[in-house]
Order: sequence, then C-alpha cells, then structure tokens
Amino acid sequence: MGLIRSMRSRSHRVVQEQEECVGDSMRQSCWANMPQELLREVLLRIEASEDTWPPRKSVVACAGVCRSWRQITKDIVKTPELSSKITFPISVKQPGPRENLLRCFIKRNRSTQTYYLFLSLTSTLAEDGKFLLAARKCRRPTCTDYIISLDADDMSKGSNSYVGKLRSNFLGTKFTIYDSQPPHSGARIMKSHSTRLVNLKQVSPKVPTGNYPVAHISYELNVLGSRGPRRMHCVMDSIPASAIEAGGVAPTQTEFSLNNIDMFPSFHFFRSKSNRVENTVSGPLVGQKDGMLVLRNKSPRWHEQLQCWCLNFHGRVTIASVKNFQLVASAENGHAGPEHDKIILQFGKVGKDLFTMDYRYPISAFQAFAMCLSSFDTKIACE
Repeated sequence: MGLIRSMRSRSHRVVQEQEECVGDSMRQSCWANMPQELLREVLLRIEASEDTWPPRKSVVACAGVCRSWRQITKDIVKTPELSSKITFPISVKQPGPRENLLRCFIKRNRSTQTYYLFLSLTSTLAEDGKFLLAARKCRRPTCTDYIISLDADDMSKGSNSYVGKLRSNFLGTKFTIYDSQPPHSGARIMKSHSTRLVNLKQVSPKVPTGNYPVAHISYELNVLGSRGPRRMHCVMDSIPASAIEAGGVAPTQTEFSLNNIDMFPSFHFFRSKSNRVENTVSGPLVGQKDGMLVLRNKSPRWHEQLQCWCLNFHGRVTIASVKNFQLVASAENGHAGPEHDKIILQFGKVGKDLFTMDYRYPISAFQAFAMCLSSFDTKIACE
C-alpha cells in the first residue's frame, strides 16, 4: 500500500509539473504570437511616449519579454546618432548624435579613486542622472590603468561587465584607449599577457580579454606651467577622418560579444530573456588614404579683466580648472570647413568632484569618458 501511495504521489507531481510547463509555454506563446502589426504599433507608442529616463525603462522592459518583442524593439529604437537617446547598454559604444551634444556628467570619488558617468536627465547642472559607466584607477610601477565597466559595483578586468580601459605612460602625457571588443570588422587585437593566457587555455573563455586600441591621446609640454592651458592631441584609430563630413560614417557596434551576455541578468540597465547575441559592426576602417580622425583641444583666449584663459562652454562649466577642455577636429584632417568648428567633446568642472561631459558624433560615450579620464591623471611633465 505504501508503494502504491508513493507511486500515486509521484505521478501526481509529474502531472502537476507538466501542467505548469504547459502553462508557461502557453503564456510565452501568448506574448510571442501576438499579431506583428499590433505588437509593433504598441511598442512604437511606448517608445514615443517614454522618451526620457526614468520612464524609458518601460522600453527596456519590453525588450526583455521574449525574443520577438526584443527584435521588434531593437528595430524601433534608433541609435544615439539618430535619436539622441541612450536606451540599451550597447548605446555607450555607439556614436552620439550628429546635430547636438549629448549631455552627461562625471562624479569623482577621491577616497576610492573611482569615477562614475551619468546621463543628464535635466538641462540644469543637477546631480541626478542615469548611470552609464564606471571607472577605477589602478596604479602600476610603470603606468596607470583606468578600468571601465558597465557595473558600478564591479570594476575589474576579469568581470563580464568590463568594456575597456585607459592606459597612461609613467609621466601621464600619453594615453591609449582600449576596447574589449573589435570596434570594426578589420580591428586588430593588441597582444598582452591576458591574451597569451587565453591562447594557452589557462583562463576561462568567458573572461573578456580583448585589447583593441581605438584612440591615442597625448599632452604636450606646457611652457607656462600650471598658469597656461594644456595642449591635447587625440588620434582616433577606429574612426576615419571623413566621419565628420556630411554623409561620413563612423563604425557602429550593434551588440556586445558573447563574453558580456552573462552580465545582463544582474545588470539593471538591460535585462533580456533571449540568449541570441550578435556583434555586427559596420565595415572595416577605410584605407590609409582616408586617414584617421585627429582631434585637438580648442585654443582658449586670454581674458584681461578676469586675468585667466577662457573658453565658452555655454553655461555648462562654472569653475575654472586646468582640466577643462573642448575638442574639435584638427586641421590635420584636411581642408578646414564648418565641420572643423563643431565641438565634438567638452569637459569641465562644476563642483569639487562634479564635472560635465558633453559629446557628439562621431565618438561614443565610452570613448568620450575615457578621454575625460585622461584629464584627471597627474601630468608630471606638463605642469
């Protein structure tokens, strides 16, 4: 009798589990099998109405319902270049808007040597914003690294939230920005100790180990010392000089690599139930004849009444600092035109540990953040 009762209870559990599985399957098909026209219309209205954070989290939630919802949402939501909006995590790797500067700000924590990038939610210089990226300063015997992450609580290179790094030389005058994944299809990885370990299969394949150089930054010797402005020079390895011209195109990443997919379930920015991952980018960087985009800091003017060097930040910077700068296209890119006068990145101080960062096409939030981090680093030979 005991055996019969045991078999009955076991069969009851099996039937109950099967019913639960059928119920889950029906619920999934109920959402996934909605008429495509109706679903697209609903998602279009949600995307149009929830155009700012924090309400925009509804758009992200829709992308996490199921595979079909995610695909349609991805088709509807435009890149920052076209929409001037940052929606998904991959948006921080995509070029900013062409027609206007995307406003952000950086918070510095001196005690932990960490930096946090936020998207500004209002036009005022407020401290509330949408978290985008975080960086941690790591001093080494011959250089300094800034590890950049999508997770504010995990800023280690071995983390799945690792997206790249900024490395300086000993003097703090030359910097290289590295991306954790190829910025375009023809990118070459920089050999390092970590990549050699991967080739020898001594580390987990899930650990992001790519080191793709995307920009080189240099600061020139300042003959006036701390009294004069810094001279900044940036060579964008992954962006052609033609990108700043009308109709010019910069490489645009569309998805994170497989290394980062395990990060999303615990990452508040984006949550998806789909395991489909792509890393489609625009074509390889054009030939050498086109050349790489070169940026330089805009020269300030001397203000006689204030007795200091001044730049017009249009109200976005309120405190004078040697760290403040504006980047424009250099004359090295060819004949000077209206596009050379456009400010591509500006960075400045508004509080003791609060700085604004505004950027536009053809650079991304990740690249802009890394360039601004270079301004924080001590420059022995320049000051």
